[in-house]
Amino acid sequence: QVQLVESGGGLVEAGGSLRLSCAASRLTFSTYAMGWFRQAPGSGREFVAVITWSGGSTYYADSVKGRFAISRDNAKKTVYLQMNSLKPEDTAVYYCAAGRRLTPRAWNEFDYWGQGTQVTVSS
Repeated sequence: QVQLVESGGGLVEAGGSLRLSCAASRLTFSTYAMGWFRQAPGSGREFVAVITWSGGSTYYADSVKGRFAISRDNAKKTVYLQMNSLKPEDTAVYYCAAGRRLTPRAWNEFDYWGQGTQVTVSS
């Protein structure tokens, strides 16, 4: 079955950076758009960023625009989320997801999900 495994989360001070990775297996990776979502305690799952199957287009939530960058390596079946200028409000569990639509952004437009990785930003 399809597996998406996130890594790279951790504890960082405000203003710092982290790079999340999501490795896919048993998935025709290059035919899926890949996205990142996050969920803070007591909140719903929030869209963060998505990249099309070719990597040609990216979209971001307003809250992370200019600070986060999504990228992918189809040969490695991996999607990345570079997070810079982190803020305490970025603290959440971050999930990667795969979807067959061109530019999915709602959580129910994605077909597969990873287990998540915790990101904690201290003030």
